[in-house]
Amino acid sequence: MTATFASRLTRQPRPFDAAVAADTARRFADLGPDLSGFLKATAACAPYLAGLMAREEAWLRAALTRDPDTVLAAEFAGLGALTPDTLAAGLRQAKRRTALWIALCDIAGLWPLETVTAQLTTFADRATNLALHHLVAEEVRRGKLPDTPHGMVVLAMGKMGAAELNYSSDIDLICLFDESRYNDHEQAARSSFIRVTRRLVATLGDSTAEGYVFRTDLRLRPDASVTPVCISMAAAEAYYEAEGRTWERAAYIKARPVAGDIAAGQRFLKTLAPFVWRKHLDFAAIQDAHDMRLRIRDHRGLHGTLSVEGHDLKLGQGGIREIEFFTQTRQLIAGGRDPDLRARGTVDGMNALAAKGWLPREVADELISHYRQHRTLEHRLQMVLDEQTHRLPSTAEGVARIAAFMGQDEATFRTDLLTRLARVEQLTDSFFAASKSAARPETSAAPDLSDRARAIVERWWHFPALRSERAQVIFRRLRPLLLQKLTRAANPEQALLELDGFLASLPSGVQIFSLFDANPPLVDLIIDIAATAPRLARHLARNSGVLDAVIGGSFFAPWPGRQALGADLTRRLTELDDYEKALDGARRWMKEWHFRIGVHHLRGLIDGFEAGTQYADLAEAVVAALWPVVVAGFAARHGAAPGRGAVVMGMGSLGAGRLNTGSDLDLIVIYDPAAVEASDGKRPLAARQYYARLTQAMVTALTAQTAEGRLYQVDMRLRPSGRQGPVATSLDSFRSYQMSEAWTWEHLALTRARVLCGACDLADEVEAMRRAILTAKSRGPTICADVAAMRARLAEAKPGLAAWEAKLGPGKLLDIELLAQMLALTSASASRDVEGQLAAGRMAGQVSQSGATTLADAYRLCWRLLAGTRLLTDQVLDPDALGDSARAFLLRETAQSSVAGLSEHLAALTMAADRVIDATLKE
Repeated sequence: MTATFASRLTRQPRPFDAAVAADTARRFADLGPDLSGFLKATAACAPYLAGLMAREEAWLRAALTRDPDTVLAAEFAGLGALTPDTLAAGLRQAKRRTALWIALCDIAGLWPLETVTAQLTTFADRATNLALHHLVAEEVRRGKLPDTPHGMVVLAMGKMGAAELNYSSDIDLICLFDESRYNDHEQAARSSFIRVTRRLVATLGDSTAEGYVFRTDLRLRPDASVTPVCISMAAAEAYYEAEGRTWERAAYIKARPVAGDIAAGQRFLKTLAPFVWRKHLDFAAIQDAHDMRLRIRDHRGLHGTLSVEGHDLKLGQGGIREIEFFTQTRQLIAGGRDPDLRARGTVDGMNALAAKGWLPREVADELISHYRQHRTLEHRLQMVLDEQTHRLPSTAEGVARIAAFMGQDEATFRTDLLTRLARVEQLTDSFFAASKSAARPETSAAPDLSDRARAIVERWWHFPALRSERAQVIFRRLRPLLLQKLTRAANPEQALLELDGFLASLPSGVQIFSLFDANPPLVDLIIDIAATAPRLARHLARNSGVLDAVIGGSFFAPWPGRQALGADLTRRLTELDDYEKALDGARRWMKEWHFRIGVHHLRGLIDGFEAGTQYADLAEAVVAALWPVVVAGFAARHGAAPGRGAVVMGMGSLGAGRLNTGSDLDLIVIYDPAAVEASDGKRPLAARQYYARLTQAMVTALTAQTAEGRLYQVDMRLRPSGRQGPVATSLDSFRSYQMSEAWTWEHLALTRARVLCGACDLADEVEAMRRAILTAKSRGPTICADVAAMRARLAEAKPGLAAWEAKLGPGKLLDIELLAQMLALTSASASRDVEGQLAAGRMAGQVSQSGATTLADAYRLCWRLLAGTRLLTDQVLDPDALGDSARAFLLRETAQSSVAGLSEHLAALTMAADRVIDATLKE
């Protein structure tokens, strides 16, 4: 049995105007008590709806007998039969019926808020598109436009764009055209589209005896006071790039092409995405949104005591706009990093924010509930007289009418509304609280400073980061907190100097100061970094966007591992349709993870060995995710790779799976042309040239200095014949070289080689080849002698005389790694890491158990010291010049209690390791 309106009726108003109620009851008495009573009560509260019931009585009677959910679909379908002559009257008749039916379904509880607003928006979309179609067709008929895709699009903004139109809403439109389609005829096309836009506004907005369709507002277009009503997309893009403001970014969250050339509109919005969605967390938007709130309230006189009479439900305290600002500002902050947050609708936006941890779920649910109740009340206010109003009546009688319309007694209505407004104000205002004192001078909370410290602080105002007035305003609020935190550092004066260097290096300040202002715990992190690790602080100053990750929700989560990292970066690069954007995206991604490793290491969440593994995981993920991007781009120009393809091998520390914060990447590329002489693309290349240039493209992708910096420095000297050899080596040539020409040091390097990415079957063959070469060369009669000679040359060239030198010198890192590689080679072990190679040597009887333990102990201490040192500085470390925090970090990392103790322990372990190495090489 088909559901009818009467069978689904769940609520109704209380009759307010007795005379109107009686008249409507008589008119519809034959419909039965339920329907008659509902229509009577509705008409008694809303004169506008009473008039529509009378005017459309025949249509309404028929509609009430049908499935309520199909009534408007049939009405909308009939719009297609309208002609230019019947368009204006037909749209107005459809608007009356749509308005009446939506109101009745809303009031009766048949439809939830989202269905009500969606149906209103659907009609607006249909009406706008139909009117535009007829008007453009007229221009074509008159020869003013070509009979081809015309490139004009209407963007719905605001509530229409988000499918959230209120009951008596204006529609905010931006009209644009794609000037690239008209070349030398752009001016004529512009004139034609301006005519179309003006006629569109008249068709929809003019009031006639039939009523109106929609009041139309074009003021959201770029620089509306001086631009024509329809402008070119190029002009709009230029405006937003040069002058676009935060409120315009917020407006484009909801923008949606609804009429005309939809594809052109979608391309325009895609082009505009970097303007709307900043690539870094945009906490400066909080201040902009707060300023906007205050300006609106000042302009409308909406400050003062909260009361029901005359309260503006949209713009006033605790109103609809507060919830929208709250949601949109959070979307602007984080939507550049996470496309899932770019929902157009307010409820959808809050749900997305809650799902991603940017908003507590309980806060989102409560605000959604308040928002729906606000919007329902807003509709009742507008249904009374079809007025675009958001103000509660200014008289007690008017408030009583609205209470009755809501189905409540007046006292309950007043209490519920004031409670709801106050709660919304409380929930949303706290978000903007940090911005309320924007013009406030520095508080007295700043600590007393010495004359030297005061001079340092005063020069901050001359730094590039503080050249704008806006940055200065935010920093005045922030400075006392920074100074307070500095007083708690182990050495406040030194920490101040390091913070001074950090601030001096910042190219701009608004975004990062806003970030600190909105997230005070970050200040602790900055002070910690500045006081302990100047190298990390300098990196942060150059790449302040990495702080986005700190508050992104997973900064302190467990390490995801190499595979998860690679999958994440691959997904992100896949979403970028431009090669240069992919390179920049990879750099931003890598720097965030690289910074995370450094912070975790600095704060003792991981040790030097865990940091070494994580840096290697990160590098491998970058290489593995970027290689297919480079291969695809190269293949687009020169055809698919000839033969079986290529693999990228990590050598040295990368192959061994342990890097420090400043490590280069040692790479080689091995390919197998499989007798294929050349590629088959538009610009084919011989196989050898193909792979050489592909390798160079990969190196460039990793090392090129883009706007986002570089990924890594790359060293390819471990390839056959070093700098003199080709940058990519064929599989057969590599095997032949290793078996017949390679020196001992090249076989040693092979002990740490590892395929990172590339063709899977080729990767397996390369690994099998590596093991076969090591086995074949393991009995070389000169290995020990060669290693001893290499060790002597290394000691002479790089003696490593610094006090806490961990890498160079007898019994230190390079010395132990060299011996470990020799042990792996002579025992034909597949192990790549130092510990595994030492174990292989012990099992083969080449080094004793005690000797292997001595070497491992020295290696662990040296690695921890090196990893810690590299995090602090890229210069030679002077223990006497270390600050208190940096010294404490290194002592914690090496499990020593004093500087003297560390020096003595380092000397003892490395001397013991030196003796073991000497003894092993003499056997």
